[in-house]
Amino acid sequence: MRGDVKAKGAIAASAVLDRNVRPVNAYVLAGSRWQARKVAVIDVDGLLVNGNLTGPQSMGENPVSLFREKLDAADADPCVVAVVLRINSPGGSVAATDMMRHDLVEFRRRTGRPVVACLMDVGAGGAYYLASAADAVYAGPSTVTGGLGVILNLYDLEKVDVDEEDNSGQLALELPPVAQRAIRSGEMVDMGSPLRGLESQEQKVLEGIASEYHHLLRSTIVESRPQIVEQLPGGRPRNPQETNATAFAGTVFDGRVFTTEQAIEQGLVDHVGYLDEAIAAAKQLGGVSEAKTVMYRRSNDRALTSYDITQNTPGTGASPLSIPGSQRAELPLFLYLWQPEPLYEKNGGP
Repeated sequence: MRGDVKAKGAIAASAVLDRNVRPVNAYVLAGSRWQARKVAVIDVDGLLVNGNLTGPQSMGENPVSLFREKLDAADADPCVVAVVLRINSPGGSVAATDMMRHDLVEFRRRTGRPVVACLMDVGAGGAYYLASAADAVYAGPSTVTGGLGVILNLYDLEKVDVDEEDNSGQLALELPPVAQRAIRSGEMVDMGSPLRGLESQEQKVLEGIASEYHHLLRSTIVESRPQIVEQLPGGRPRNPQETNATAFAGTVFDGRVFTTEQAIEQGLVDHVGYLDEAIAAAKQLGGVSEAKTVMYRRSNDRALTSYDITQNTPGTGASPLSIPGSQRAELPLFLYLWQPEPLYEKNGGP
């Protein structure tokens, strides 16, 4: 980061992000013994969207592109015997997480190397969708997972009060007066706009899209993990051999989140374990007893332990009074995301 400050009367400041664009390199983590063979830990953190997460405290990386770059680096290194996905994410956009999962499946097919997913604090929505493509899924005792639904955030700014106090005594969100000046050809071309209400037919169209994406999520995960326990109408557990996905009513894919113990009962997680145990399992699946652990970093990034993350959260400059819908054009729309906090898509992460 390079900053230039000029002052004349009132102070004005500008910052120029000087991001290192060199390829990622494998850094041996502290505590790893020297070995020719390697287990590569690939970190998947924060909100997963197909766009550069720029901001004052961000590396400005595109999570989709960075994930592919790290997979390619592992692919190109013949000493890498296995990969561990270290996942700490509530999910992300449908398209972004689907692309990441596709790249992971292709990596496994092309290299034949085992992949172990390790869910950290949170591994939900599209992040779990990604994890389900691994050979095994580990989660810590206090991990939260699930959130397997589709959400489309729409906001109505027509009735927002400006500079008035609500009943709680807090100031209403401050927004400039907004007037719609749209010239349309196609009556649904602006469906979901925050500047007008959603028509019933438009709602049906969007619900149909969300339903299709939800079916993709569900069918893909069940195909990879047929041991998942779903409930059929009437409460009867689905037999793994029953393949009529449209008949499933169950709890796994209704968007709720689970503890690790609950996720194991539902078939979402294979083992309770920390990252070190996931790395040990990856060595075993890779057919080696000893291997050094590496992570992929750019030269201006740190890699001291297997828990280090790249700062890639652009929300530090966002006002807490902002409404996500006010910058809707910059946001992912359909999301595989556990989202109790409406500022997720505004801030780019928790």
